[in-house]
Formats: sequence, structure tokens, C-alpha cells
Amino acid sequence: MFIDKVRINVKGGNGGAGCMSFRRESHVPKGGPDGGDGGRGGNVVVKADASVSSLIEYRFKHHFKAERGTHGRGSRMHGAQGEDMILTVPVGTVIHEYNEETGETGELIADLTHDGESVIVARGGMGGRGNIHFVTSKRRAPAFAELGEPAIDSWIELEMKLMADAALVGMPSAGKSSLIAKMSAARPKIADYPFTTLVPNLGVATSGDYSFVVADIPGLIEGAHEGKGLGHEFLRHIERTALIVHVVDLTGDYEGRDPLEDYEIINRELALYADELANRPRIVVANKIDVPGTEEIIAKLAERVRADSVAAAGGNEFAPSPIDPKLYQISALTGKGVDALKAAIAEKVHELREEAREMMANDVQYDHVWEHKREQRERRFRVQKLSDGIFRVTGGQVERMVVQTDWTNEEAIIFLQHRLKRMGVDDALRKAGALDGDEIRIVGRAFEYESANRAIEDYEELDF
Repeated sequence: MFIDKVRINVKGGNGGAGCMSFRRESHVPKGGPDGGDGGRGGNVVVKADASVSSLIEYRFKHHFKAERGTHGRGSRMHGAQGEDMILTVPVGTVIHEYNEETGETGELIADLTHDGESVIVARGGMGGRGNIHFVTSKRRAPAFAELGEPAIDSWIELEMKLMADAALVGMPSAGKSSLIAKMSAARPKIADYPFTTLVPNLGVATSGDYSFVVADIPGLIEGAHEGKGLGHEFLRHIERTALIVHVVDLTGDYEGRDPLEDYEIINRELALYADELANRPRIVVANKIDVPGTEEIIAKLAERVRADSVAAAGGNEFAPSPIDPKLYQISALTGKGVDALKAAIAEKVHELREEAREMMANDVQYDHVWEHKREQRERRFRVQKLSDGIFRVTGGQVERMVVQTDWTNEEAIIFLQHRLKRMGVDDALRKAGALDGDEIRIVGRAFEYESANRAIEDYEELDF
């Protein structure tokens, strides 16, 4: 089964708790703190794998969680890190954030276009720090440690787009399946009725020293850019291909369609779906030349293709154009002209690959961009006045700090206040009108606001 879009829930492993411990040795009556750190939780990683051909593995299982880190122990023994969970996907998979409540697709996370390329989609929580980290000149024996950081739990959308060099496009029953069968070892279903092909087919074709991957995209109809038929499902697969091979049925099929009108409809649908497809390198193929009486329509189509090529070149017939001015005439049934077409496609694909290789150095690292945006969102917080004397603070990083705090330990709470002050939460509360004694609520916890807590200053020298 061909599955090319899924939504899954991913969660990294929680971080292990840090340890609060002091050395206990004979002849050392006042041993210092020696609590170890908790282990980091495992990440959920999505990795492109050339041996994977669809997303069917994620059709029924939608929740994936990495291993948690273990807790730290005394004698500075740190907890073990959680093992990463690797999710393999086909090369050409696009990953977006996804909001399950609204059903909306969010930020682009990564575009995995190479075998082995990967991105972390859910980071594991950091391990809590043991009490060895909280020693200051004023507090020599801190009697608290951090709890492990809770991992991020989120939904993502995986969308597979075929990674083919050339895409065969055209109206239903234009002969695309027959053509890919002649060009490659692919064996798609072929019949004399429309919409025989319901999922894209891939084949590897060879011509001389060159080889290329060709995709047979199911037939398009007028209005495909608006989603008519299965338009959106198939048009997005064309976005990946470097070269469009537009197959025109010279006979108009059993419906008696006008081949020139078919040609215009497909061009229009591609342009309306995505502007860049209008200027994508293109080869036009006239199929079914074995049928008698097609000479006149071949001449008209060839003239139209040459005119479009000149128009695409800015009106200069001598300037390079994304549209090959030559109309390739073939019979997918008998094989006539197919070898010449394969050679033309192979040569053009080779040129486009060389151009792409030169541009590789300037590729955007989408995963790094997304990670930077995510971290910026996490650091942001908001102060909201609920009523007189009651304020709420929300924000990813702030809320995780609160969750990491051991609320049964007074020193741990004081250290949390120190961290909130360093983040600017105190200043924001003061600007919002908070006064000493007001209630501050953060992720289900409440405490009194103190604008000048002397105990906090004991940790000012710590740089976290």
C-alpha cells in the first residue's frame, strides 16, 4: 500500500533526576556534596533511508517515545543517557510541525532529500543536576538537586514526495504507464480505461552512460490544482522532480478530446498549483504516432511547443528556454522513438544534476533553522494578570524550570526564584504591577512574589 502522508506524536525521554548526596567516609566528618547528575533522555530522530519506499509503518502506530535517562547517584555517579528512537522514512520526506487540535500544519522542520540525512524532532529532557553544581562561596553544602527535565511532547506531519529525476505527466490514458514500462523495468498496471494508475510508479531508465529515475504520475484533470480528482495528492509529487515530461495523447482517447486543449490544460494546472512549475525544465512528448491520421495534429502541437519555448525564453528564440523546443514523437505501444526520448531525458537530467551539485553548498539547513526558532519560542514567556494580586506566567522554558524543582525542598524553591530572576521574570512581573505578597502561578504551582529576596542573592555567582 502506498502511504505518503501521516501525522504522528513524538516525545523524547524524560531526563533523570540529579542526586542530593554528601560524602560519607571514615575520618571525613564533614564531606562535601557529591550528588551525580541525571542522564539525558533519548531523542526522537527521523532519518531518511533509501531502502524505505512509503510511510506505511506509521499508518496504525502514531505514538513514539524515546527512552528516559536514569537518575544520578552519590559519589558523583551520573545517570545513563536514554537511547534515541530512530524513525526511518523514505528519502524525500518533508517534516512539519502539526497542531492536532486545530488540524493545521506549522513550521517546516526539515526536508530530508539525501540518504542518511536526519533531524531531531523531539529532544529528550536534560538530566537534573546533582547538588555538586550548586556550591557557592556562601552556601558550601546545598541540600537540594534538580529533578529531570520533562521531554517535549508534540505532533509532526510526515509528507513523502517522490524523489524522481523526471516526472511523466498528462491526461488520463495518455500512455504514461506504457511509456515507463518501455523505458524501465517498472511494470505498472496498464489498461484501456482512464485512471488505471492510482499511485505514482517509479522506474530506473538507462541511456548510454547515464541513468535516471522516472515517475509515472497518475493522470491529471482540469481543476486538479483545486484538488479535483486526486489533484493535490499527485501534483505535490511533481514538485520534487527536476524535469517534467509532458505526454500528450494525439488521439484524444475514446472521449475524442482535443490534444492541443489537453496540452494547455496540463500546463495551466501545473502553473496554478505552483508558480515555479510553470518554469520547470520540460520536454513535450507526442504519443500514439502509430495511429493513422495524426500527422496534422503533430504539426500543430510542434508549432505550439516552439512558440511556448520562445515565450518562456522572454521572446528571444535564440535564448535558452526551460521548454525543449523539439516535440518528441513516440509510440509507447510499439516502442518507436522511445530510445531517442530516453537519450534526451538522460542528457537533460545530467545537466540539471550538475547545476544542482554546484548549488548544494548554498543549501539551507532546515533542521538548524527550525531548532533555532524552537529555542526562541521556548525562551519566550508571558505575564498575565488574572485579578488583583494574582498573576500567571506561561512559557515553555519557565514551565519546565518549575517542573524540575523539588517543591518539598526550600533551597530548591529559592534557587528556582534565582533562575526566574535571571530570565527577567521578576522585572516583567514588576512591570505588570505585581507587588510583594501577590500570588504568582506557574504550571499549577503558586508562590508569593518577593521583589528583594536576600536568599536569592546567595546564588548570584552561579552562571546558568
